[in-house]
Amino acid sequence: MSLIKRTWTPHEADEWTKEDWIAIIISPFSYVLIGIGLAMSLFLLPLGFLLLGIGIVITVIMFYVIDPKLKAISEGYEKKQREYLKELDKIQRWEEK
Repeated sequence: MSLIKRTWTPHEADEWTKEDWIAIIISPFSYVLIGIGLAMSLFLLPLGFLLLGIGIVITVIMFYVIDPKLKAISEGYEKKQREYLKELDKIQRWEEK
């Protein structure tokens, strides 16, 4: 069993799990490091390039952790929307006849 779950059903993905907490904890670090690193990089400071690189790596890790859950939830909503549009189309056709 891996540390990070990569396959989700829409119902499972809608629940709070450790993956959500991991994303919550590391996301502020990624944004701050990218912001500070970019600002310092514009002044050509070596530390800025290092911070920017670390921020980018943390951002990639964050997307690796949370993206499968977001895709599963999105697929679930798309399925519900297709069903709703089919039902709406049936109702609309009945009113036209």
